[in-house]
Amino acid sequence: MSLPVYAGPFERLWYYLFRLFCILVLLFLVLPVLIIVPLSFNAEPYFTFTHGMLSLDPAAFSLRWYRDVFQNGMVDPTLPFASWAWLSDVWQNSQWIHSAKNSFLIAIGATVLSTILGTLAALGLSQESMPANRLITAILISPIIVPIIVTSASIFFLFARIGLTNTYLGIVLAHTVLGTPFVVITVTAAMSGFDRSLIRAAQMLGARPHVVFFRIIMPLIMPGVISGALFAFGTSFDEVVAVIFLTDFEQRTIPRQMWSGIREQISPSILAVASILVCLSILLLTVMELLRRRSERIRGLAPS
Repeated sequence: MSLPVYAGPFERLWYYLFRLFCILVLLFLVLPVLIIVPLSFNAEPYFTFTHGMLSLDPAAFSLRWYRDVFQNGMVDPTLPFASWAWLSDVWQNSQWIHSAKNSFLIAIGATVLSTILGTLAALGLSQESMPANRLITAILISPIIVPIIVTSASIFFLFARIGLTNTYLGIVLAHTVLGTPFVVITVTAAMSGFDRSLIRAAQMLGARPHVVFFRIIMPLIMPGVISGALFAFGTSFDEVVAVIFLTDFEQRTIPRQMWSGIREQISPSILAVASILVCLSILLLTVMELLRRRSERIRGLAPS
């Protein structure tokens, strides 16, 4: 919002000071994350800026750590780059690629389950006749409130009894528990502005329950569902504590691989992977912002 023409001196001062404060807070939050991006191009095996990097010497920058992301664990790193033999070796033996495959597989499975369960729960909680609405909502979002190590330890003791530790199913279910609250929150927010007279009108016209759900309810709450699914995907993709408790090497994800790399073999390859994850996070945030604007347009509001 622009500054009104009739604003006085103090209002103008507050206007600029407030925006300066917001910019400083943003830099405080973002700079520690973005600083790893230039460090990932360091030609030397250091986690600090070298003299050559500070003087912008081209020889001080390199893609060696990005190449190492693919070559770490290969049987024959000397194979011609991007050849079929090289791609096959990377796909089967690279440790980072193995972790990336696990991360996407587990995150997609957890996202699907979280979206289905969270959406159904939010639809039920949005009903005015729902008994103990606040209590059930508090229980459903408790994984966000309870410390993650407590939740992970509890899940570990439960899954150890039923044989789900060190399995893909076990870690998918654990991430579903952690991701479902985000879907519940976003879909419940989408349902708060839902016009229920549309449901009654469809029922009066003879529409069956499944038709009402898929043709009326879902199109209007879809931005909230997709936003919740993206939150659930990001939660699963970034989760490390539950993975440490419940998995071994076969189910190792990218955050678990980064944790092991920091403890066992410090390498700037971690910075290269972190830079890729930052780009992925920015992409998810961009998609969520576009969905928010679309939701406002559907509701007849001017996008802010």
